[in-house]
Amino acid sequence: MTSESYETYCLLISCSVSEGEREDEEDQRYNHTGTQFFEIRKTRPLCGLMETAREMIRESLPIKCLEAVILGIYLTNGLTSVERFPISFKTQFSGNHFHHVVLGVYCNGRYGTLGMSRRQDLMDKALTFRTLSDLVLEFEDSYRRYQHTLKKVKIGLYVPHDPHVFQPIEWKYLVLNAARLGREDMRKELEKHGRDMRMKILKSSSAQSPIKERSRGKSLSPRRRQSSPQRRHIHRRDKSPAALDRKPAELSTLTDGYQIRI
Repeated sequence: MTSESYETYCLLISCSVSEGEREDEEDQRYNHTGTQFFEIRKTRPLCGLMETAREMIRESLPIKCLEAVILGIYLTNGLTSVERFPISFKTQFSGNHFHHVVLGVYCNGRYGTLGMSRRQDLMDKALTFRTLSDLVLEFEDSYRRYQHTLKKVKIGLYVPHDPHVFQPIEWKYLVLNAARLGREDMRKELEKHGRDMRMKILKSSSAQSPIKERSRGKSLSPRRRQSSPQRRHIHRRDKSPAALDRKPAELSTLTDGYQIRI
């Protein structure tokens, strides 16, 4: 994907939802109304979210960061050489917590992002970052300029290019506590996750056993490698396969109201 085509898709995201008035470019891009016009349920299958993306283009209403991620996936489905994955941020400012999400992209050995925000440096990033850690730490530096402290980073898996698959997006395969890990440890975790994604050895939890997937996903964090005492106790009492399968799958917490108020 060339830099020109990347810029074209950035422009498509902004223009496809703003075909009306041209008085204020920033108002065309971001939804300042306080009303979310499109419902995004993160557990919904990808095919359903693509229907919502088509609705966004038809209605041409303002959107926020979560809708922009879905629209970015829809507009880049035809670029099979470009890998897409969600990156979520949780920050703290004046005692309050804020959430934001962008669409990470990887192509020709470089990382970048597509997205939407009130701040120019918290949305689109050109394909210039050599590693995933460089990209995420650039966002941390941007947040610091607005006196926001980065608390958590969540990295998902590659989104399939087939818009008809009945599979939800993996939004938070890797969860990093930025405040607890520190900058260097977080860099190591992100670089390892980036290598694993490039080798495509990570699989979505919807494609295999939730127990195996979640235990592996947690092993990427240095503080979650040990099995809990409760799990070991279950193994001692009943080691049959049926007993192991009784552990319920973990469900992602729905956070539809992504919004940054800076």
